[in-house]
Amino acid sequence: MKAPRRILVVIPLRIGDVLLSTPVIRSMRLAWPNAKIDVLVFENTEGILLRNPDINDVVTVPARPGFWKHLCIILGLLRRYDLALTTQLGDRATLYVWMAGKLRIGMQDGSSKERWKQHLLTRWAFFDRVNTHTVLTSLGLVDLLGIKRSHEVVVAWDASDERSVTGLLPIDIGREPFAVLHLSPKFSYKMWHRDGWVELARWLETNGIRAVLTGSGAPDEMEYVGQIFRSMPAGTVNMAGKLSLAESAFLISRAKCYVGPDTALTHVAAALGTPTVALFGPSNPVKWGPWPKGYNEDSNPYQMRGTQHVNNVVLLQGEGDCVPCMEEGCDRRITSLSACLQGMPVEKVIAALGELGFHLPARILPGHLGYSGENAAGRQAHDSNII
Repeated sequence: MKAPRRILVVIPLRIGDVLLSTPVIRSMRLAWPNAKIDVLVFENTEGILLRNPDINDVVTVPARPGFWKHLCIILGLLRRYDLALTTQLGDRATLYVWMAGKLRIGMQDGSSKERWKQHLLTRWAFFDRVNTHTVLTSLGLVDLLGIKRSHEVVVAWDASDERSVTGLLPIDIGREPFAVLHLSPKFSYKMWHRDGWVELARWLETNGIRAVLTGSGAPDEMEYVGQIFRSMPAGTVNMAGKLSLAESAFLISRAKCYVGPDTALTHVAAALGTPTVALFGPSNPVKWGPWPKGYNEDSNPYQMRGTQHVNNVVLLQGEGDCVPCMEEGCDRRITSLSACLQGMPVEKVIAALGELGFHLPARILPGHLGYSGENAAGRQAHDSNII
């Protein structure tokens, strides 16, 4: 196709969805280096994109705008772009694309209730809800554009972020080994148990690695992290609520390892190449597993069941015949807990770190991780990050 001069990418969803759309943006930037690429996202999700070198401007909209404000947003988009596309299936995303672009590319899942959107789109790619990773689903848009795929999830920061982090931390991250632990996902059903975090921090301290905690500035999350922090070793550093997403990315890039649940920062850690243990319970790993650094295949990194090691990531799945249930916890609501994660022992997490190249003390023996399928043969440690 003729190289577009102005492009709008519409991603009105959560931070993780925004981050996992960056391979599409990178693909277009490599194909059309002189194009102006803007991205439209919900307010409070833009932080993951603000340092992205592939993007010219980030446009934010409220998640629930009033009528007149929404009308102004829509009129402001009217045919301003040569190409508008969305990585999302939602009605609102499709309408924004329809309003904004002369050429309009979007998603369809093949269901009859979504078919009306075909009349608003120039072309569309298939949106697989279950059996295709989010990155690969989004790259279907790139194929429609007739350009080469880039599989890279892009995470970026600048020198000011580095200065801010080094100024805030009470340790010299260039000299002292540390691990980043992200305790709290947005929703309770993705949480690991508190005792596990405390025992993991103690194990790290025993092995000369300081634990540094991250988290958002949401009051309930800061309280949750603070309660666990008070039970951790005295050397633990609590940075919850103190760092932007770009600053958190820089911190993670300097860490010896990262451990976290199914949340945006876990995707950041995987994308940066940091040895990452991702704690998965109800979530579908095929669709939402963190995309490993350097994984450039057009096949899913993960299978549906079992703990798996791909490049710099160990995806540690909870046990149970119901896993992954793809539900919001055992009580089917976001505030409930998930038995598969609450029953995951700290020894399995430590053993996963061993798979990533960390030397385990004799007093803690790694248990059987239960690797499954083709990924078992391909697991590898990143030597530059081995302790």
